[in-house]
Amino acid sequence: MVSPSQTETAPPARPQRQSSRPNGQWKVDGTAPLNGNEVWKQEDGGLNVRERIEKIYSKQGFDSIDGTDLHGRMRWWGLYTQRKPGIDGGKTATLEPHELEDKYFMLRVRIDGGQLTTTQLRVIGEISTEFGRDSADLTDRQNIQLHWIRVEDVPEIWRRLEAVGLQTTEACGDVPRVVLGSPVAGIAVDELIDPTTVINEITARYIGVPELANLPRKFKTALTGHPSQDVVHEINDVGFVALRHPELGLGYDLWVGGGLSANPRLGERLGAFVSPDRVADVWLGVASIFRDYGYRRLRNKARLKFLLADWGPEKFRRVLEDEYLHEALPDGPPAPTPTQQGDHIGVHKQNDGRFYLGVTPFVGRVSGTILTGLADLLEQHGSTRLRTTPHQKLVLLDIVETSVEPLIAALDALGLAARPSLFRRSTIACTGIEYCKLAIVETKQTATDAVLELEKRLAGIDVPQPISLHVNGCPNSCARIQTADIGLKGQLLPGAEGGQVPGFQVHLGGGLASVGRDEAGLGRTVRGLKVTADDLADYVERIVVRFIADRTANETFAEWAHRADEEALQ
Repeated sequence: MVSPSQTETAPPARPQRQSSRPNGQWKVDGTAPLNGNEVWKQEDGGLNVRERIEKIYSKQGFDSIDGTDLHGRMRWWGLYTQRKPGIDGGKTATLEPHELEDKYFMLRVRIDGGQLTTTQLRVIGEISTEFGRDSADLTDRQNIQLHWIRVEDVPEIWRRLEAVGLQTTEACGDVPRVVLGSPVAGIAVDELIDPTTVINEITARYIGVPELANLPRKFKTALTGHPSQDVVHEINDVGFVALRHPELGLGYDLWVGGGLSANPRLGERLGAFVSPDRVADVWLGVASIFRDYGYRRLRNKARLKFLLADWGPEKFRRVLEDEYLHEALPDGPPAPTPTQQGDHIGVHKQNDGRFYLGVTPFVGRVSGTILTGLADLLEQHGSTRLRTTPHQKLVLLDIVETSVEPLIAALDALGLAARPSLFRRSTIACTGIEYCKLAIVETKQTATDAVLELEKRLAGIDVPQPISLHVNGCPNSCARIQTADIGLKGQLLPGAEGGQVPGFQVHLGGGLASVGRDEAGLGRTVRGLKVTADDLADYVERIVVRFIADRTANETFAEWAHRADEEALQ
């Protein structure tokens, strides 16, 4: 352990926070818990609740569940209580959890790297139709979420998932969450490195182990070997982005400390090159720094991004190398700017001569019926593999050329588009008030209705590029509103005839590194710029038409949104 004087050292531009109060850093302040969450996590870890679910709660029902297990430990197994129907957004912040929640659960199926077989997909679909009222959502972290799950059914659901190699272990909670991986790992013609082996190593060694099952908050990972940088690494706690080092060959550029929510912060490069054989060790080092030095006193200051903000990348790298790796990492250059979109929508050739198809539902909303139908359809066309993506999309693998067009037609009938409109392609939405206890407004249907209306209104207009539209039901940014061309944060607005109506605060011009954008940046907020849910399509149509009229040659929407006068953005 380093001395206090070393711990407090930081570059002049990033002073250590000045406070006489401990921040709950285990290696600095000791492990005495400083808030209620830290108390119960030490008393009994989240992983231990599985036995009680199987032996007690599933047999005695919802009302038998201990309150701390219900609102805390069950998350370690992918379970959140869902919102009770009929409670409007105005009550979200005023009611207690037990008043908001229904006696049903959201269940998150963990899909590391987004890799699925048709057998696994069919099992998820069957669980949805049998136990979840045919509900299913693709998330923007490559998971699949089901709703209406009863605790009585959870052991049987686990049995079915685990029989085909799936799990819900640490899909939620203060733990290492799902590892994002390139959806085209191992099959893209232009891939630099296939990260599958490393993702499997991380999950096999470190998921569900007590040593990493009590972190200050959630810990998010992204890893890609594709030059499109398709895993939104800049907003993850740790990210590995493939590149070719001029002397050391292929490896990864290391990023740390990204995250959005109500206090957005983009991750930073440590300037270190990580060879493929060291990725799992470096990942463990970063996760261990978070465990040992992360802030545990205040929950809203407990993500890794707050530690990085105080330490800076130079100190973070030094601690990583000196205390956890016990050797220096080589310096490395940044990865090149992407030259193609990372959502993989459309038809693309694989490295074996077959094809992969990127398809999209509306804003991630599918169903068990659709998932089982997709599994059947893929197998009919000779494929047994597919991927989920960090953009609420699916990538279908191993399609022979003669099956491409028939499969696209069949997918359209299933509600999955391989050639979607620009707005259907680039719109995502969080769960929203339909199921989420934190939400203030509805999102999925609102976004779908807006997309359908925009497809009609803008059908004859040449929109020069995809314009991302991200719809979020509360300030927590599960739909990444600060990194969208048009990001919408749910809130209640004054109605024209009194009272309150669902609406959104607007963020404009955000984005991650992509085609036409060298660096990630957060969106711009314009004072007073808010739009009601009913007026959403009107607003988007108006601002897109204005952008097309005002843009200079090759100017992106984000560039225009940041330079435009506030009046032009209304």
